[in-house]
Amino acid sequence: MGIDLVGKIGSMALIRREEMDMDYNIFARLGRELRPGMVWISSGATEIGRLDFLRRTGRELSGDLEDVKTDYSAQGQAILMENYRRFLAPEYSLRQLLVEHTHFNHPETADFIRRFLERCPEQNAVPIINYNDPVSFEENRKMELSLLRQNHRDVVECVDNDETASVVARLDHAKTLLILTSADGIYRDPADPSTIVRELSAKEPAALEAAVRELQKSCVGASRQGAGGAFAKLNYILPCALNGTHVVIGSPRFHLRELLEGSVPATHIYLA
Repeated sequence: MGIDLVGKIGSMALIRREEMDMDYNIFARLGRELRPGMVWISSGATEIGRLDFLRRTGRELSGDLEDVKTDYSAQGQAILMENYRRFLAPEYSLRQLLVEHTHFNHPETADFIRRFLERCPEQNAVPIINYNDPVSFEENRKMELSLLRQNHRDVVECVDNDETASVVARLDHAKTLLILTSADGIYRDPADPSTIVRELSAKEPAALEAAVRELQKSCVGASRQGAGGAFAKLNYILPCALNGTHVVIGSPRFHLRELLEGSVPATHIYLA
């Protein structure tokens, strides 16, 4: 039993901005649909930790931004996983895997992760992956990446969970990569949701890459500070699409089944 789907959900898709709280309806919907054979990459720990700290103390943390991120994400990780466990079907095991860029830049550790993920379906388990923000120090990360670039042509940074999801999808040759975000998909006019691109396909990899690069010219902005937005999403998913993975970019307000079958608005990118 292989990996059918690698999915990713962004931080803001898990938050009700008006109420400054988690969106439990999203967790419940995901919990009903996640199953063995799926690998789920979840952002949200830092923002959820921030909201929890604010609710408990009535104030925001101050100080060095790296320290603040570490403290919030360490607080939010437990809450994030608690809610996935609460809503996941009780017959399925839930497993958490915290990753860093170094894990994917060394063949031995990348293969270790691949084998772990491939065992999960056999053991009726659903793995939840997140970047290990509590121990990710920016200056150390930059130094490590610089050293890696001296010896490798392609270096995985994992600064965004969109990239992490795409790397995992390539690692396990997933059939489908699903990126859930705050928008319904990729728009030709970012200010006009009616310009959503429902399908981008081509018979040859070169033609598909050209179509994606053309679409990137319309992409501006991001949902939050530190996010790369639609342009970066397309950069990250492109290698997956060129390798034959069907890529879907859509909104968590829809069921996974609806997004995958194409019955609701979303952007599908694939080799025909």
